[in-house]
Amino acid sequence: MTMAAILSHPSSAADARSPKAAPLSAASSLSGHHFPQALRLSTVSQASAPASRRRISCQTLATSSPASVSFNGKANAGLKDFLHISDLDKDTVMKILDRAKEVKALLKSGERTYLPFKGKTMAMIFAKPSMRTRVSFETGFYLLGGHALYLGPDDIQMGKREETRDVARVLCRYNDIIMARVFAHQDILDLAKYASVPVINGLTDYNHPCQIMADALTIIEHVGQLEGTKVVYVGDGNNIVHSWLLLASVVPFHFVCACPKGFEPDGKTVEKARQAGVGKIEITNDPKEAVKGADVVYSDVWASMGQKEEAAYRRQVFRGFQVDEDLMKLAGPKAYFMHCLPAERGVEVTDGVIEAPNSIVFPQAENRMHAQNAIMLHSLGL
Repeated sequence: MTMAAILSHPSSAADARSPKAAPLSAASSLSGHHFPQALRLSTVSQASAPASRRRISCQTLATSSPASVSFNGKANAGLKDFLHISDLDKDTVMKILDRAKEVKALLKSGERTYLPFKGKTMAMIFAKPSMRTRVSFETGFYLLGGHALYLGPDDIQMGKREETRDVARVLCRYNDIIMARVFAHQDILDLAKYASVPVINGLTDYNHPCQIMADALTIIEHVGQLEGTKVVYVGDGNNIVHSWLLLASVVPFHFVCACPKGFEPDGKTVEKARQAGVGKIEITNDPKEAVKGADVVYSDVWASMGQKEEAAYRRQVFRGFQVDEDLMKLAGPKAYFMHCLPAERGVEVTDGVIEAPNSIVFPQAENRMHAQNAIMLHSLGL
């Protein structure tokens, strides 16, 4: 099958599930990437808040360090870590998202000869278990020709059984890339510092950049663009919010976080996003006012992993912050609903909202794989 035929295949549209989906254009130049020769085109805290709530904000201290401060020669080899979205500039973010659309179109068309990861292996460190992160990374890496190795919470016990710097220096001798889903943000920084291969941040208590890149891809497909949109997050000012703020520091859009008092996102991260002077940033305690005119209303669980002992306390504090049908009506008929999953239906979001026609939760979940494929291609210089 020729590349032109692949791109014209009915199932290769960026996302046919929405009439607003942005079309995949051949002008986005697949030829600009390292596709196999056969596929190339010649022309082409409230003080009373629990301790686990308060500890997250201190993670930002680490972000003042350069993302890839290392002595391992990664930069000279054209390899790049992916730790925070704000480590990238706008052009790079948009190029990664364009690449995600292109590779997604190939996979949706049934094309299976594009194998840039052939002969490569990825170590996946999971201090926190996950369904979407594991399946999306492992499947995506396999579909593009590579082999991914799952290392669960008991396999390494990073920082307990073995120091993080030692884990990094061992794994990079076996693998071409490392993805880690951990608790402490310092762990991902240490992995990147000592590993001579790219390190991908699969989630920390501080941020979740792969999720937000998938979210940005989903918004582009459904709304038509990311720039200039209004994204309203309702709930806890957590690692998802921090990543939205970091994205707004490089791409111009309007981001609003509506959260209870004492549960605002990290102040230094908010200030960093505002000082960048790129996106419009609002932090409010009024969800009803916040969602008016939103292109996207976004929610997440009120008690994240490691905070479950606070669940009952948080349900009391977060009353009035549930995304229900009435709140979506205030947002307007064109507003989409997004959730990074897993969702506690009936808690932070009603079943009616998550199952509504304007819910794009499951296209959003699918896009984890496509966005991450593009991130790994970027990190490996492919």
